[in-house]
Order: sequence, then structure tokens, then C-alpha cells
Amino acid sequence: MFDTRELGRRPGAMKKVSRSVEAPADLGNEVIGVPEGAPIELDLRLESVMDGVLVTGTARASVTGECVRCLEPLGRELEADFQEMFSYPDADARVREADQDDDAEDEEDTLFLEDDLFDLEPVLRDAVVLALPMQPVCQDDCPGLCSQCGARLADDPDHHHDAVDIRWAALQGLAESIQDGEKDNMGGADAGVDEKQEK
Repeated sequence: MFDTRELGRRPGAMKKVSRSVEAPADLGNEVIGVPEGAPIELDLRLESVMDGVLVTGTARASVTGECVRCLEPLGRELEADFQEMFSYPDADARVREADQDDDAEDEEDTLFLEDDLFDLEPVLRDAVVLALPMQPVCQDDCPGLCSQCGARLADDPDHHHDAVDIRWAALQGLAESIQDGEKDNMGGADAGVDEKQEK
């Protein structure tokens, strides 16, 4: 929660705030996120406007997760920018009077100041989660895991299996017998040529 009383509802008034806060639970997606309780550094600029307070800021935090290709743990620094308008409670009535055709959805999306305080958590959550990579990798060219045994391919680039697809096994046997037959025929043909040359 942040206090805006110092701005005093004077349009044009501005205040800068820097604060370190603890990360709330579930700040991330299934594979990467900010650990609960980890510090998030916030740099905010609060600007008083006619209908409320415009909050512009940057959040910096360390995120942890795992590579989606090889499942190795990874960590990196994340920076997320955001901007949000927090309206005065009585400003909503003025806006409604000015524009009767306003959609109900827009009203639901409007954030309000309560006793000159605003809760930044919903805005921070949206900004951080949207800034997270959907498919984090430990390195851009991570080869991932072996599909047969699960070995990490980055540790052994020459790793492979001489596996035969059972659907093609019968054809493989047929192909080998044809090759063997061709060799036998070629040997017989060579012998016939030699006999002709001797005559």
C-alpha cells in the first residue's frame, strides 16, 4: 500500500518513491517466477492529475525456475515497467455523468484510491507475470534431453541410441536380404565374365 496524501490532490504535483517489498505468493507462471518473500525493488513516480494519481514505475527482482528443454534450474534478473491510473472515488461519479455510454467492463477495470492509499499488488503482479518468458531456457541453443533415456544432451553432445523402429524392422530385414542377394548375383556375374575371357 502506498500513501498519496502528500500530493494533496493538486494536479501537477509529483512525488518519487523507492521501496523494497516482499514478493507475494504465486508471482509467476508454471516454470518461472519470483520466489515468495524475495525482495522486489520498486522505483515509482506518483503524479497527481484531475481524476486521480498516475503511477509509473519499474520493478526489479530475481526470478528462478527451470529450463523447459533440459529441466536444469535457472535464475536471472527481471525488470518490468508499468503505468496505472488510480482514480479518486468521487471522480468515478464525474466520469459517469460526463459519459453515460461508458462500458461496464471499463468500470470494472478502473482502480481506485481508498483513503488516499492505493494497493500496487494487482498492477505489480500483471507487470511481472507479463514480463516473464513463457519458455525460459538455460541457454538459447540448449539441446534438451534425450527422448529415450532422459540424459542431458548438453553434457554429452555425442550421445545417441542405435534404436530400430519396430514398425520398420521387418522391412529392414528384407532390405538386408536383398542386398546380400545382389552381392551373390554380382559374384556369379563376375565369374561368368572371367570364364568367357578364358575361352
